[in-house]
Amino acid sequence: MNSDITRYGTGPRMSEAVAYNGILWLAGQVGAPGASVTEQTRQCLAEVDRILAGAGIDKTRILSAQIWLADMADFAEMNAVWDAWVPQGHTPARATGEAKLATPDYRVEVIVTAALK
Repeated sequence: MNSDITRYGTGPRMSEAVAYNGILWLAGQVGAPGASVTEQTRQCLAEVDRILAGAGIDKTRILSAQIWLADMADFAEMNAVWDAWVPQGHTPARATGEAKLATPDYRVEVIVTAALK
């Protein structure tokens, strides 16, 4: 297995994703500030799809997901989007918690770890 570190979407503060030893770690993905929880969740997951595709994999390779909500009252609304997106038979380990996000306009943040091929 290749032990080189590969960075995707590297900027001055962080990379969108970092791969090492067959594992891909994604930075937290957020949606448009001020959008609904449903729309922000859709946007987060679309970004996850985009980044995974850039690494040559898809969401069936996700090992774990962490989802942060600004308010746990939005849990069901976020789950409705997640449940429609996550591939049945390939559901990852997942944790969801409440956190103060980078700005009050962010309501959802999704962080995933995936296996490379």
